[in-house]
Parts: sequence; structure tokens; C-alpha cells
Amino acid sequence: MSKKKYIFNESKTGELVPAIILENGNTQSLHSMIDPKNEAQRLISASGNSDFLIFFGLGGGFAPLYALENTNAQVLVIDYDKNDVNELLTGKDYSALLNNNRFCLLVDPSNEQIIKTIHSKFNPALYNGIKTIPLRVRIEQDREKFDNAIRAVQESIDIASGDYSVQAHFGKKWFCNIIRNIKNIDTLEYNGLEYQNLQKKQILNAAIAAAGPSLDSQIPALAELKSQGVYIICTDTALGSLLYNNIEPDIVVSIDCQFISYYHFLTETNYSHYKQNKNNIPLVLDIASPSMLCNIKQFTPVFFSSAHPLALYLNSHWRQFPLFDTSGGNVTHTCLSLAESLGAQNITLFGADFAYIRSQSYARGTYIYPYFHKRQNRLSPAEALFSSFLYRTEFLPHDSTKIKDYYETASLRSYRIKLEEKAAKMNCKIICAKGSGAPVNLHKKNTAKDERIFSPVNTDRTISGIEFLSQYRDDIAALPAGDDGDYLNKLNQKERVIFTTLLPFAAAIKMRNADLTKSSLIEEVKNRSIKEIDQVLG
Repeated sequence: MSKKKYIFNESKTGELVPAIILENGNTQSLHSMIDPKNEAQRLISASGNSDFLIFFGLGGGFAPLYALENTNAQVLVIDYDKNDVNELLTGKDYSALLNNNRFCLLVDPSNEQIIKTIHSKFNPALYNGIKTIPLRVRIEQDREKFDNAIRAVQESIDIASGDYSVQAHFGKKWFCNIIRNIKNIDTLEYNGLEYQNLQKKQILNAAIAAAGPSLDSQIPALAELKSQGVYIICTDTALGSLLYNNIEPDIVVSIDCQFISYYHFLTETNYSHYKQNKNNIPLVLDIASPSMLCNIKQFTPVFFSSAHPLALYLNSHWRQFPLFDTSGGNVTHTCLSLAESLGAQNITLFGADFAYIRSQSYARGTYIYPYFHKRQNRLSPAEALFSSFLYRTEFLPHDSTKIKDYYETASLRSYRIKLEEKAAKMNCKIICAKGSGAPVNLHKKNTAKDERIFSPVNTDRTISGIEFLSQYRDDIAALPAGDDGDYLNKLNQKERVIFTTLLPFAAAIKMRNADLTKSSLIEEVKNRSIKEIDQVLG
């Protein structure tokens, strides 16, 4: 029989307060023995206006309960040793906590479970922030476990902050591009057969052309593979460089939602090639790509779905698109996912530098050269524009004293690490052509294949894009009025799905209107999304 961990004593205000039984037989109360509820009030008051509270240690549950009863915050409690927690739960009544749908208790969680739970429950667009509240007497008994939990919480906060930053910058563009591409799909009589035809090619050997400076020296090797029939997957940024060197890719991939993507297809080299070659190259586009890209006559658009909630909603309620991994944040990562989807067993990466090499950001022939040359003037020559682009982000210090020819930024290093993680999970051989950029570690860590992030069901291909948009617009208009409470939990399942598709757009609105209350933000995103849809329908 396990040794008891807790006893319960009555405070002066009549509350049952748990106390830890120490190794020497003494006991130490977890809360105030005078007035634990007043102590809880002071703790929650000190947490400011945070909408997501994480408590380390359950104890008597006074502070979590006060937060649930007096704020609209989501409450997460993390504790360890299920036997000890069970002892607490049988020692007093915790039903007011456990029956609240804003309360979550994690017992003996792994770091991955903590990160996953926070990711699923915390949305920066709707919540003002995360506050951690430690139950110090409890933490001291399992310092190592709680230190790990604290690190996991910090990691999840960093992930949420990064996601929010991206959504805040691109949320509006994503939404506007998606609803316009829905209409484009009707205009193009797009039926998805293009991707099915690609899958029938039985591609075994593939090369991915990224646009790093090393691509300049790797072009002969890439051309040799092309002559041998290797399937060439090209990032949109590298397209100009390949055509400049008379290499026509078999397929091009574009994921950027910004208008700048259009410039990848507009260089003089590209135009010259288009005039000479009438072949339509498949152009794989994120459904959130700029709508004008699918109208370039020399390309056949092939739409795919990323993890954007509106894209996933399309996949489950309208049309099924292939699902590619864009979590790496860069197009090379998505090219790798495409190669995997097409069944490639041998993949070679070219131009995958993830660094600036000798003051050069991209390979020759890419859009940035004609773009800056056309915009230069006497006061701002092309060299100044290139320099400004190069130094717009702080370089990271080298991890060794050895002099290197390349420089990394935080974003580029993150892209490389995520690509390495992706490659480690793929069941194929991946090599990186010799270059001058940051070394890409392609050692296998496991052989588990990536799981699909989404499985489309219940699609309705019988309705047109215009009909789908009209229904989607009506569903947004039918959402309940916004309030400053726990809005998501007040929605039914259908309403919650519809509102979730608007969250990235809400993040963009919040970044530009930080003083908006939650209710005002909800109404603003509803009104603006309806207005955008009306413009497309009009």
C-alpha cells in the first residue's frame, strides 16, 4: 500500500486545506490556514487580465476555482503522480472545478502533451495572454518534473507567439486569396484531375531546385539529372534561374500568399522561354496563393490545401485537394512534401542553402535582380537595394570560431531545422548537393511516416464555388453576436467550425487594432469577412 502524501486540515474560515506530509513526518500546508479563498483572490488579481491561466500544482484548487468563478479565463492545472492527485480528489469536493468546461487537469503529462494541450486551447487572437501561477510548496516536492513542465509551457508559448505573428501578418491575405481562388476554380473548370495525373507518373527519382546562391554552381549537375529523366521540382523563386540556364522544370511549387510571388513568373528570361516553349508546366499552388497566379497561361494550376482552417474547411465540405506540408514555413519544405506524395524514393536538394553566401541572397536569374535593377536610381543604386535586403534581419553568430562564407538569420535557421525534421521522417533517400550554405543534416532519426494532418470527409462537389461562398457567407452572418466571455464554448459544433476559419483573419485585425475588446473583434472579423465575400460574389 502506497504511503499517504496528504492530510486535510480545516482553516479558520472552515475550508479543507491539504497539507503535504514531509519525510520527517511533519506537515506543510499548501495554502493559507487563515483564509485560503482570500489568498486565492490575491493571486488571481496579481495575474492581470490574462485569459489563459496555467497552475503548477492542484492543491486545494482555491485559485483555479476563483479564476473560473470571477474571470472568463481558461484554466489549466498541471500536477504529477496520479496516486497523489487521486488522494486529493477523494479528500475534498472538487466538483465545481471538474464540471467547468473551461477547466483542464493534466496529470503526469509528457512535455509533448503539455504543448499539444496548450496549442489546442490557447488562441492568441482571442486571448490576452498566458500567465503561470506556481503552487510553490507543491513544486518543491517535485522540482525536476515541474521544471520540465515550465520548459514545455515556455516552448508552447514561443510556438503560439510565432503562429500568431504569422497569422497577424498574413491572415487577411490568406482569407482574401482563398475566397477568390474558390471563384477561380469555377472559372477554370478545375476538377482536380491534374494531380491525379501527376500521381500516375510513377516518379522514383526527383530533384528539388531551391533558389539559394549555391544553385549557380550546381546548375550543371542539375542539368545532367534532367537529361537522365530525373523529375525536376522547382520552387517558384528558382524558376527564373532554371529557365535562365535553359532547364525547364517538370513542376513548379508556390506557397507565398503575397503579391511578390507574381514577380517569379515575370522576368524577361521567363517571357523568352514562354514564347519558345508551348508546354504547360504544372503549377502547384496553395489555395491561399494570390489569385492571379492561376491565370498565367503557360502553367496548369494544381491547387493544394495547407493547414489553414478555411482550406481544411473547403476540403471537408466542398472539394478535396491534395494535402501538402507547409509547416516548415518555406517552399522548399513543401516541395519535399510533394516529392513524398508523388512516391519519389531518391531526392536530391539543390540550392538549399538556408543562408546568405558572400553577400548574395539568391541565385542569379531569380526575380530579385531585375526587380531591384528596375527600381534603382541615383540616390538608391541597385547595390544599396541588395544591401538593404540582405541586412534587413540580424545575422546569427557562428557556432564556431572557424571562418565561414555564409550567414544565417533566425528564420533561415528555423527553416533548415524544420526541413531536417521533415526529412528524418520520410521513407526515402534524401541527399543535398554540395554547396556553400549552412550544412543540412539529413540523418534518419526514425522511419515513421508523417501523419496526415487532416482527412477530408463529406465533400459536396455538386455545388459551384459561387454557391459554396454564398452558403459560407450566410453561415458567418448567422454566428451569434460577439461577447467578452468564453465565446468559443458558447458555439455549437457547426458555429465553432465556421468561426475557426476566421481566426487568422481575426489575428490580422487585432494586430492593427490592439485596443479592440473581444466582442468588438468578433463582430469586426465577421463584418469584414462578409464584405470580402460580397465583393467576390458581386
